[in-house]
Amino acid sequence: MVVLASDHFGFPLKRVIAEYLREEGVPFDDLGVFSEDEIVDYPDIALKACLGIREGKYHQGILVCGTGIGMAIAANKVPGIYAACAHDIYSAERARKSNNANVLTLGRHIVGPELAKLLVSAFLRSDFQGGRSLPKVEKIRAIERQYLKV
Repeated sequence: MVVLASDHFGFPLKRVIAEYLREEGVPFDDLGVFSEDEIVDYPDIALKACLGIREGKYHQGILVCGTGIGMAIAANKVPGIYAACAHDIYSAERARKSNNANVLTLGRHIVGPELAKLLVSAFLRSDFQGGRSLPKVEKIRAIERQYLKV
C-alpha cells in the first residue's frame, strides 16, 4: 500500500498522481490535503504520512509540495524513512534501485503532470538492487542508528 499526501502547494499535482494511481490499479491512501484552500505546513503532512510507513501501514510514500525539497527534508527526520526528491526519471528510478528510498517527493512548481506520472511509475516499479549499493545503504542506516537513536 502506498501513502499519498501533499501540502496546499502540492495539491494540484497530488490530484493528478491520485488519478494516475487509480488508473494503474495501485492501492493507496490519500492523507490530504483535499483542496488548495486547506492550508497545511509540509512538515505536518510529511510526519503524518511517514509515521504510517514507519508503523508498517504503508510500504512506500509519495509526497508533494512546491519544490519537493521541504517534504524530503521533513520526511528524512523520521527514523526508517529514506526520502528522495526527484525531478527526472533516472533519479526516481535510482532512488529505489541504488538507495532503497521508500518515499518519493515531488515539486508541483518543478514537475508537470505528465512527467510526474513517469516519475511515480519509475519509482514504484523499481526495486532495491543491493549489490555494491548495499554497504552504502547500511552505512546510512548506521548513521541513523547513531544520531537518531533507532
